[in-house]
Amino acid sequence: MSTQDQLNYDKIAQAIDFISQNYKQQPSLDDIAASVHLSPFHFQRMFTDWAGVSPKQFVQFLNIDYAKKLLNQSNMNIADATLKVGLSSSGRLHDLFVKIEGMTPGEFKNGGADLTIKYQFAPTVFGTVLVASTHRGICGMHFADNREQVLEMVKEQFQKAKFIEQDDSFHQQALSFFKRDKSNPTAIQLHIKGTPFQLNVWQMLLTIPEGCLSTYGKIAQQIDNPKAYRAVGTAIGQNPVSFLIPCHRVIQTSGALGGYMWGLTRKVAIIGWEGAQYEL
Repeated sequence: MSTQDQLNYDKIAQAIDFISQNYKQQPSLDDIAASVHLSPFHFQRMFTDWAGVSPKQFVQFLNIDYAKKLLNQSNMNIADATLKVGLSSSGRLHDLFVKIEGMTPGEFKNGGADLTIKYQFAPTVFGTVLVASTHRGICGMHFADNREQVLEMVKEQFQKAKFIEQDDSFHQQALSFFKRDKSNPTAIQLHIKGTPFQLNVWQMLLTIPEGCLSTYGKIAQQIDNPKAYRAVGTAIGQNPVSFLIPCHRVIQTSGALGGYMWGLTRKVAIIGWEGAQYEL
């Protein structure tokens, strides 16, 4: 990913904000382009290069009716999801190549005293991310609109670990998931800190197919604890590995987006982008 990706995403985010606020007036391409101070031709070309579809086509992935349609497609268990994606489609639910390994009780309790964590900031199609790893896998990935604040958040989670700003192979594998080519996905190992309940919820998120959505209530049912939808929501909000563990694919039963730690505009952008890739 290049710095240009960051600049393009900033423009796309502005455009999505404009569309979200003015969709009832059905703004034209000229209106949307003007809102980000670009010519219609330049904006159309930039947007299509970013999303793979035109701005007009992209809008359909952002409305509640489409969200409800996706929700109706998401009634599947782990076995069904594995069969549907792992065997019948190479371009969907590549998240099944993400494997979660919980930290040991000792690592969990001692604040990572024996861990060395490598981290770096990298541009993606949704803005800059901080990606961090231990010797066993990715331990954190967060969108970094404020670099210092996000780094401090990770350090707070692993108060006794040694931090080194340095690239490694785990980072590159994780960042490759932002690319469109998913025909040959690379297995990603996560080494994350969480309670058994949180790990169970995060594992369930990996069964939501790319281009589909689920709800907090459905996730609670899938972990055999249907009354725990509020606790599920809390666990989802504490997801330590953004995008790879797709908490952005969970919305409210009504079709409303609900919350997202990294901003609703980014959540809309990711859902629309994934929907566009699947429809291509």
